[in-house]
Amino acid sequence: MENKQNEIDVVNILSHSRHDWMNKLQLIKGNLSLQKYDRVQEILEEIVIEAQQESKLCNLQLPLFASYLMTFNWSNHHFLLEYEVLGETRNISQYDKPITQWSKEFLEILDHIVDYSGENRVCITLHTGHTSGETVRFFFDFEGIIKEKEQVTTWLQNNDHNPVCIEDIEIGTYQITVTISLDDTRI
Repeated sequence: MENKQNEIDVVNILSHSRHDWMNKLQLIKGNLSLQKYDRVQEILEEIVIEAQQESKLCNLQLPLFASYLMTFNWSNHHFLLEYEVLGETRNISQYDKPITQWSKEFLEILDHIVDYSGENRVCITLHTGHTSGETVRFFFDFEGIIKEKEQVTTWLQNNDHNPVCIEDIEIGTYQITVTISLDDTRI
């Protein structure tokens, strides 16, 4: 039974991926037909950057976190999620479960407190540093309309737990920025 579920999951992933690629190809095709060659070049550059970021994310040995981020926009949410990876490629697999759990909970809170009619987006920047001794940091930047600041403030105050350390929080009406670090002495 588990094997059949795995096959269904693989088919669903491939279906979503094919849908994404078809959308990108339609954009390129449409702009080519309109002879907007500069826009075609921009789209191709965006595709290359996205593929490079996916590769960097996958090389960090965070399979749960990577699959969560890479498939996030396939589900219905009240904001668009983007991500980027900065720094050297490092094996930070020991953080996979805690950062995935923390991120899921945080993004779920955001999904409930934003104005659904607004154009909301979250960008997650993962900075691995340039040496293995540097602290790994995640920067969560939300832009959009926030309905209930108190709910996210309360959640953040109560969710500084091993190995996730909240370093900085700024909450406004149209923006939330949270910086967290991962401390392997707290695993």
